[in-house]
Amino acid sequence: MALHGLGKITIGVPNRAESIGYYAEFGLEHLGDGRFATANGGEQLELVHAPRRRLVEVSIAADDVDDIGAAASRLTALGIGVQRERESVRAVEPVTGTVVRVLVRPRVVVEPPAPPTPYNGPGRVDRWGRAQVLARTGRVRPRKLGHCVIGTTDLSTSMRFFVDGLGFKVSDYMGAKAAFLRCSVEHHNVLLMAAPVNFMHHSSWEVDDIDEIGRGAVDMLEGHPERHIWGLGRHYAGANFFWYLKDPAGNFCEYYSDMDTCPEDELWSPQVLHGLHGLYAWGPPPPPSFLEPDDLAALMTGAHSTRG
Repeated sequence: MALHGLGKITIGVPNRAESIGYYAEFGLEHLGDGRFATANGGEQLELVHAPRRRLVEVSIAADDVDDIGAAASRLTALGIGVQRERESVRAVEPVTGTVVRVLVRPRVVVEPPAPPTPYNGPGRVDRWGRAQVLARTGRVRPRKLGHCVIGTTDLSTSMRFFVDGLGFKVSDYMGAKAAFLRCSVEHHNVLLMAAPVNFMHHSSWEVDDIDEIGRGAVDMLEGHPERHIWGLGRHYAGANFFWYLKDPAGNFCEYYSDMDTCPEDELWSPQVLHGLHGLYAWGPPPPPSFLEPDDLAALMTGAHSTRG
């Protein structure tokens, strides 16, 4: 696969200073001026000012300039206007207005790889004595940006842009309401979901294991119980462990680990999932505010007033 993951997302927020503080607490390294880096992926988040929260830009990482040319050709064939430079191509997703940039970027390499966490099981002893994970005290640091979820008022058109234009592959569907798309070996890098208004639902950040998810969430919730949205649980699509929190602008953000992989040289058959089966395998049921964020009506009102 010529594409190999998300490079960076740019999120517009009305309360930039407060949001910068939040993502620094979340474990991202603040590089200054609202720009953040992950432990292994380099700069992967930027916060800019916007009247209401929105996904401003997504960058997709590619291996070389031939991949840039291929993406530009596919987008042009769909009638999408592009701005081409030698090592990048820029286009605007026609439904949500999100700027999408494909650019040459090195693959994320974890050196040395995170060692497997030893967990004991019935009839199996992988560790002796006290669990070493209990000795972890440092702040949790996400390894990389994994995926983002975008609500779109025209799912088929947005899918055409990402799949036929950019070259993403479909991993699974949630009925006719959403599609899990990948541009790497991970199960999904973009999830498109049908929505009454175009908006950003959440961003997702990989950590080492389920213990890091729990530690990160507990640290974020100390003194801020209002940040909790949903977790701890395990998804069915992607099979990753998860815990969702909410930033000061209303965007959800997820700690995740143990995502399904789809090897580039092997076939993968998408499944069509229905109901809550598409959301989770176990855990507490998703709250209504996860399925329909509390500010959705305000976002719809803002979108209508802007068009007017």
